[in-house]
Amino acid sequence: MDLSLHSHITQVLPIEDTSHVGHARRTVQKLAEQAGFDETDGGRVALVVTELASNILKHARSGELHVRLLPGEVQGVELIAIDRGNGFDVQACMADGFSTRGTQGIGLGSVLRQAQVFDVHSDARGSVLLARFFPRNSRVKDLRMGITQHSLHNDPACGDVWEVAVKGRQMSILMIDGLGHGPEAQEAGMAGARAFIRNPFADPGALLEDLHFDMRGSRGGAAALARFDGNTGTLRFTGIGNIGATLIGDDKPRGIPSHPGIVGLQYRKIAPIDYGDCTGQLLIMFSDGLQSRWNLRDYPGLMYRHPAIIAAVLHRDFCRGRDDVTVLVMALETLDD
Repeated sequence: MDLSLHSHITQVLPIEDTSHVGHARRTVQKLAEQAGFDETDGGRVALVVTELASNILKHARSGELHVRLLPGEVQGVELIAIDRGNGFDVQACMADGFSTRGTQGIGLGSVLRQAQVFDVHSDARGSVLLARFFPRNSRVKDLRMGITQHSLHNDPACGDVWEVAVKGRQMSILMIDGLGHGPEAQEAGMAGARAFIRNPFADPGALLEDLHFDMRGSRGGAAALARFDGNTGTLRFTGIGNIGATLIGDDKPRGIPSHPGIVGLQYRKIAPIDYGDCTGQLLIMFSDGLQSRWNLRDYPGLMYRHPAIIAAVLHRDFCRGRDDVTVLVMALETLDD
């Protein structure tokens, strides 16, 4: 699996009244067409959008659909339905014909059959449901990654920037938080992203110096680089500024420290840190638009859900609301060549 994934803002569709259901369906159908879906595949997506949006209104009264294109040799569409309702019995809702208070009654079991990737987490805080779609008969290996990126006040420019590169069993991840927000913060972040794209699998220490060089003359920002080697199970990490990072496994979470400084302006050179035995763990990276005082163990079962579910829950419950915010969750797995 070789991939290059580039930063993009999550498209948020509010679901607050019945008129929003049709708007969401039309918006996602256009996205499916953009991904190359034919009429039948687009119809699968439209059916699920209608059910999920209607379910939000009936069950929780309001919520959101988060939508994005999934890049790759075969493009896909990701839907995440998010609400703050009272939760629901997932097993009961999986039965065909089960209606969550007046929806079409196709049941989440039918949604499961329509989507190639499906997962859900529901508790007293609300529900988050993931559905990923690809064209019929396509063979796509799901990358167990979740990303949610939002700009302050829905500004078209976002100072948070991320990049992910996958090559064989190697994975390299970048996250930058340009100082402040808006166009100048975005320019700083994109300058660092271009340095990463040139050589994403360079040693993180050397790559950080490349970022610093390319970000000179900009506002600068916080930056973190993580490289996972699936052959050895080792994660190598280096970070400057306020990018948070945590390794989550069955044992106690491991916080990953960053160091003071501003990439592009001034920081003290540091050696990357290696973390062993990371295969099977989750790497969570986030900009300071997200509060740092969260614990996945407060959400029973959440750490075993799809990374996209985890990213959406953290954003829903811990977004500060006064800065750009990005949450990236990656399952550290031994990827196939």
